[in-house]
Amino acid sequence: MTLLKLIMSGGFTIVVLVACSIISIAIIVERYIYYMSRSKVSRADFMRDIKKELTRGHVEDALEICKRHNTPFSNVVHSGLSFLGYSEKEISNNMERTIVVETNLLEQHTIIVGTIGSTAVYIGLFGTVLGIIRAFNDIAASATGGMNVVINGISEALICTAAGLCVAVPAVMAYNFFIKKIDNFISDMELCVSETMDIVTAKQK
Repeated sequence: MTLLKLIMSGGFTIVVLVACSIISIAIIVERYIYYMSRSKVSRADFMRDIKKELTRGHVEDALEICKRHNTPFSNVVHSGLSFLGYSEKEISNNMERTIVVETNLLEQHTIIVGTIGSTAVYIGLFGTVLGIIRAFNDIAASATGGMNVVINGISEALICTAAGLCVAVPAVMAYNFFIKKIDNFISDMELCVSETMDIVTAKQK
């Protein structure tokens, strides 16, 4: 069967699943590129460079390093270093606010993939039920019965079930990957806050 024939056999439910699949794939590709572009440097290497510049008293150079890397944790550190001269509480609060902003950017659109992953199976099941109902209606409307009468309804039911699984499985896998990446980013940001505050506290003593 060609793709067009599969869609025609599956009915309206397949159209919904194809739309969900297109949306899911688009978000998966966009998020993957976004995460990869924001994780080009390790937190340990970044903080080593920051500590080196701050130890020398080169705050502007440390800020330039943050701008150059443009990762979630570098933006957090930048927000803290830009508040040098203020109290430790104000520096910490500004960094915590940046963590919230960066986390929201990291989570953008991921809920859509998670929703598609959790509902696509049920959409496919809905199409399956419609296909079975159609098969029974065909039996009731026919005086002869037989496989030829119910084959279209059964075909629609099976296609919808398979399509629902094909959409749901990649979406769930991608969503779990996104959650893990976001958790890693958050951990890096929180560690950078702790390390930066240690440096700031040491300098202010």
